Amino acid sequence: MNTTNTTTPTIPTPSFDGYFPTWCPGCGNFGIWAAIKGAFKALNYTPESAAVVFGIGCSGNMNDFLWVDSFHALHGRALPTAIGVKIANHNLPVIAIVGDGDCYGEGGNHFIHACRGNHDITVIVHDNRVYGLTTGQVAPTALKGFKAKSTPAGIIEVPVNPIALALTQGATFIAQGFSGDINHLTDLIVKGVNHKGFSLVNIFQPCVTFNPITSYGWYRERIYKLDQTNHDPKDMTKALTRAMELEEKIPIGIIYDTDRPTYTDSLPQLQNSTLIDTSISTDISGLREEFI
Repeated sequence: MNTTNTTTPTIPTPSFDGYFPTWCPGCGNFGIWAAIKGAFKALNYTPESAAVVFGIGCSGNMNDFLWVDSFHALHGRALPTAIGVKIANHNLPVIAIVGDGDCYGEGGNHFIHACRGNHDITVIVHDNRVYGLTTGQVAPTALKGFKAKSTPAGIIEVPVNPIALALTQGATFIAQGFSGDINHLTDLIVKGVNHKGFSLVNIFQPCVTFNPITSYGWYRERIYKLDQTNHDPKDMTKALTRAMELEEKIPIGIIYDTDRPTYTDSLPQLQNSTLIDTSISTDISGLREEFI
């Protein structure tokens, strides 16, 4: 009697603690996800080693499958939330993972003031030039003339330049990466997290469903690595020149890197301990008598 089992073996489905990525097949978010996990591993982080604040959008869905202490903020409000976490415990690494529409559009005002305050947080931006989660409206970084649901005749405005904006408003670490080069991107994220001060890592992330223009091929024809040139990231003038390279050739790597006191460094209340370790028991009887 032949007892050979001819049944086709079942291939186990990958599991992410019960959650599955909801991104489209081929989405650039997968590359960013891999780079962030690689960076956290290189930094020897455990889930409680850092705090991550997510914005709203396709990037924010990573909240479900990145094993780290995290908070899902309101649309455009990830940066002030991250700043609040940092002020509460300035010894804790704080990372904000956001989209270009979430950070540069809905939360553009918060972005500007986080740069000028040099808050010691790392902002990782998924820059796909569209609002992917709401099915493809143009984001602030969309190229002029791009046609989408919200702009069927083509967008009129010129795109926001996040690198130039961060540079001129006081960010102290500015880098640009590509989700199609995971190893290079991992290194940029590690350096951004290790930098003391406001760090921006803007990542070109092709949206294969709603933005067929700026595809993987489109970026590969244009990007070049700054570490293979004579670029000096300490030189603001050179950094500004690189920041203006938006379409024909696009730099990836560290664009600007400098040092100045962070926001929490300037707070005398935090010189001896973190807020979470500080007793807030105060005698306010005199103040109460003044107003009652």
